[in-house]
Amino acid sequence: MGTHVIKMPDIGEGIAEVELSVWHVKVGDLVVEDQVLADVMTDKAMVDIPSPVHGKVISLGGEPGEVMAVGSILISIEVEGAGNTKDVPVAAEPVKAAPVAEAKPVQAPAPVENKPAAAVKAPQAPVAREASERPLASPAVRKHALDAGIQLRLVQGSGPAGRILHEDLEAYLHQGPATSTSAANPYAERNDEHQIPVIGMRRKIAQRMQDATRRAAHFSYVEEIDVTALDELRVHLNEKHGATRGKLTLLPFIVRAMVVALREFPQINARYDDEAQVITRLGAVHVGVATQSDVGLMVPVVRHAEARSLWGNAEEIARLANAARTGKASRDELSGSTITLTSLGALGGIVSTPVLNLPEVAIVGVNRIVERPMVIKGQIVVRKMMNLSSSFDHRVVDGMDAAQFIQAIRGLLEQPASLFLE
Repeated sequence: MGTHVIKMPDIGEGIAEVELSVWHVKVGDLVVEDQVLADVMTDKAMVDIPSPVHGKVISLGGEPGEVMAVGSILISIEVEGAGNTKDVPVAAEPVKAAPVAEAKPVQAPAPVENKPAAAVKAPQAPVAREASERPLASPAVRKHALDAGIQLRLVQGSGPAGRILHEDLEAYLHQGPATSTSAANPYAERNDEHQIPVIGMRRKIAQRMQDATRRAAHFSYVEEIDVTALDELRVHLNEKHGATRGKLTLLPFIVRAMVVALREFPQINARYDDEAQVITRLGAVHVGVATQSDVGLMVPVVRHAEARSLWGNAEEIARLANAARTGKASRDELSGSTITLTSLGALGGIVSTPVLNLPEVAIVGVNRIVERPMVIKGQIVVRKMMNLSSSFDHRVVDGMDAAQFIQAIRGLLEQPASLFLE
């Protein structure tokens, strides 16, 4: 038997160190070639580290949340044959896993949608794991469990090496926990506490948001927009061309309005290097579209939105959103934006105060559409209204310019034919 040492790989772009986000294996596990061993976090994306060999894990080189240098020992695996090193001890001390915060139990777990009943596994008995034991599961499964209020240590895994799969969570959801104080007595007094380590993507998001609010002089501007005519146009185009060109949401229309309005306000399509004290105005409109994924908020970039048609932008938005949600977005697809569009869809609320995506100087926030009575030419009529809640860097963008920019977008969206006039 020998030892195969896997070092932290060089991920490129001059990255010298990365953060170890999560282990998918523990000491003693048997692994196979191409099995994901760990996820690491760079400045831009989460990266899987697969195993190049079959073998048994004998030591881990770090703990979740630890920043590791490229080239440092990530994991050691006992293999048949000589291995790739003679210097690593076969019986290394296992690394203690970082404490995993268990999610709070819920009163009545909601069924998972869009899954046929036949796909749900038979009820399973709760697994007896130690509270400190970290079961094998992907980041997406862990996020699913956290959202559903499931303690992963109680779930039986049916995947390789006992890995917990989405189907296992569904089976547990349909069965429900064997014992649940809150379910038995929703008024029972509770004194539990759960510590959640801020690591990986969540740490990166926290750092970026804190950095943005510390460095930029944020101010927000909110304007309501009558999108009745715009939505009628969207529905008409979907009915006529949806089957051949794809369905349109409101986002590609808003992207088009931003592109047109930026021709008049180029100072808003800019990046500010506050260290060099240089503002760079860009002709290309690379629109970052804020997207929620299993590992946190990501901003994939629609490049050259100014050169794309309405359906071209719609297709690219959908493609990038899917890539971000499935963890397949590349580093290039997650960088280089010049202005950001953020929307929570139906959860968009009435008003929001989006945080700038530095070094950009503007972010346009979309709130939800609501039907309201409005007075038009002395008559009360029901219209579809939507707010734009946008933020700007006051070091670069004057309040008057910001207001006029949003008003220009409003005019384009309320008279949607003007979006396509040249």
